[in-house]
Amino acid sequence: MTTLVRHDDVFVLDIGDTENRFHPDWIDAVNGALDEVEKADGAKALVTAATGKFFSNGLDLEWLGANPDRFQDYAADVHGLFARYLSLPLITVAALQGHTFAAGAMLSLAHDFRVMRADRGFWCLPEVDIEIPFTRGMSALIQARLTPQTAHEAMTTGRRYGGAEAQAAGIVDSAVGEDEVRARAVEIAAAGASKAGPTLSTIKERMYEGPLSSLRDRGNPLG
Repeated sequence: MTTLVRHDDVFVLDIGDTENRFHPDWIDAVNGALDEVEKADGAKALVTAATGKFFSNGLDLEWLGANPDRFQDYAADVHGLFARYLSLPLITVAALQGHTFAAGAMLSLAHDFRVMRADRGFWCLPEVDIEIPFTRGMSALIQARLTPQTAHEAMTTGRRYGGAEAQAAGIVDSAVGEDEVRARAVEIAAAGASKAGPTLSTIKERMYEGPLSSLRDRGNPLG
């Protein structure tokens, strides 16, 4: 279950306390929360957080197995969520308190900044091991947000990065204690709340024109 609360200029979206897989209903709930954030006036920023062992474990493979005929639309919806986060006209921070895998890791990369727990939990792109190739949109997102060396290692080896390793590789901006993750994310978001607006939107749209174009192509999300 997702919840959205506002602390002064910072919205905190908690995406759940389970594995937070990308079930269609979950995607709808997150988009609904983002609608509310975007409609708010004035200075604002967003922290996406979770509760428990996982930030997100990625695609809902069980749902996909039961609904193979909906895969194309599902992939387009996942891509659309990545694109929406990547282009939000406000500063976004992912608070990674637990395991962040696959599409969950990609969602974290769609944020402007990331704070990760230092002592436990992994950030990982395991697609090479589970034999699910990245779509072109996913590849474009990852390569736009990571250095070439880190993107290559993460995508081709499925390496699991702990907090300190993820910070050293430039995957996350901060690695802190468990009790500090959300607070640090809120601090970063609050510092950038005054940036929200059309100028930031234009900057992001131009900076990520290539990945956004690929992610928004609903006619060929797997191409």
